[in-house]
Amino acid sequence: MCTCAGGEKSRMNLHVCMLKENDCYKAGRTIVPKGVMVHSTGANNPNLRRYVGPDDGLLGESSSRNWNQSGVGACVHAFIGRQKDGTVATYQTLPWTMRGWHSASGPKGSANNTHISFEICEDDLSDETYFRAVYQEAVELTAYLCQRYGLDPKADGVVICHQEGHQRGIASNHADVLHWFPMYGKSMDDFRADVAQAMEEETVTQEQFNKMMEVYLKSRTKLATSDWAKEPLRQAVERGFTDGTSPQGFATRQEVAAMLNAALK
Repeated sequence: MCTCAGGEKSRMNLHVCMLKENDCYKAGRTIVPKGVMVHSTGANNPNLRRYVGPDDGLLGESSSRNWNQSGVGACVHAFIGRQKDGTVATYQTLPWTMRGWHSASGPKGSANNTHISFEICEDDLSDETYFRAVYQEAVELTAYLCQRYGLDPKADGVVICHQEGHQRGIASNHADVLHWFPMYGKSMDDFRADVAQAMEEETVTQEQFNKMMEVYLKSRTKLATSDWAKEPLRQAVERGFTDGTSPQGFATRQEVAAMLNAALK
């Protein structure tokens, strides 16, 4: 599980490699995210280094056709695929609020203006183990993005694939991901439900947080004095600065003020 920017928790294997040489990144336009669009690459190459670069030590040597260069004509916010050791990972490639070049357009507009996008690197579509791994990674990424931007994955038009975008008139006519997911018993409705479930599992209510914090703070008060602090604490007790209890408990500002006043007398 990783902690992402903004404090959200996620089980995804998230890395960052911004495609700063891509013309889309250089354009620098921004959006207010209204949804997430799921794509897949349509090519038999599950390796992230085909699209992402430079090598961070985990990707492997990038393809000469990677997307971190001018003239590509497309860019998404993230890729999901394999690192050089075969581990499935997510690589963020654009700031989440940057306008991507991923959907083209339809008669009703373009999802580029509304949706965060990511590509799942396809293999030859015959490896169920790989599919299950990237599918789950995609679920976790989408759940993270929905949490971060306050999106309901089950609401109409929020979490869609490229083909669904085309059906809605906001994307070009690509099949992804409806040519792949059903091969392993998954639909986009299943995907949206799995994203919602992942969000429920990761959500901690304020009441739950308060209880966990109460338990944690109480546990700190029971910790013994560290060896290095025993003599300074003994001297502080002798001088009346503190009573010596809860040596590893956290002090409030009022407690600090009281100790400072005692020390200045």
